[in-house]
Amino acid sequence: MAPFATIYSYPNNFRVQRAHALAALGGLELVDSSDFIMGTTNRSEEFLAKFPMGKVPVLETSDGFCLSEGQAIARFIAESGSKAEQLLGADVKTRAKIEEWSSFAEQEICANIVPPLVMTILKIIPFDEAKYNQCLGNLERAIKRVEVALKNGSGKFLVGDQLTLADIMVTGPLHLAAQLLMDPELLKAAPSLKGYLEGIFEFPEVKGAFGELKFCEARVKGQ
Repeated sequence: MAPFATIYSYPNNFRVQRAHALAALGGLELVDSSDFIMGTTNRSEEFLAKFPMGKVPVLETSDGFCLSEGQAIARFIAESGSKAEQLLGADVKTRAKIEEWSSFAEQEICANIVPPLVMTILKIIPFDEAKYNQCLGNLERAIKRVEVALKNGSGKFLVGDQLTLADIMVTGPLHLAAQLLMDPELLKAAPSLKGYLEGIFEFPEVKGAFGELKFCEARVKGQ
């Protein structure tokens, strides 16, 4: 039987890891393209005919349906699997809150961890201390918002009393941030966050997709 879909991206992309976690939770077989080469495959005519922006990750189902944008891919996988109602919510208000957190993950967390990592780890652009500090400040503000939600809710999940798409969307970038940016000093702003993430990683589908959860002792910095 053909897999549910193939996903195309570079290795260790947290948006792909989120997709794999959701696929595993929903009982779907999602495979990585074995011959994708970033900067080559995504510039080919064949690839651009399906995905005109040339961005990754992108997904193609076994019946030829093509989809780009990480947030859309995550929702599509969640809705296609056996746990769609749990992951996406059983009523309109729950679904709206889950969507709110999905957007928050992209706009408030992802947007503020990518620039520091591009400057310090990948070194694609020169280190800009002002930009770095601005992003760290914004990340601290974002994790404080997560902290408030945990204190006002069950403490285990962001929406309701079970794992949803909201948790997977937020966990993706925070897993990366934990390794490189969220040192003990930053975590003081959100004392419940470490335990929350550790709880999410107790799900074998999550741990299988992301690997180990590790927290840095000192955040990465540029020169």
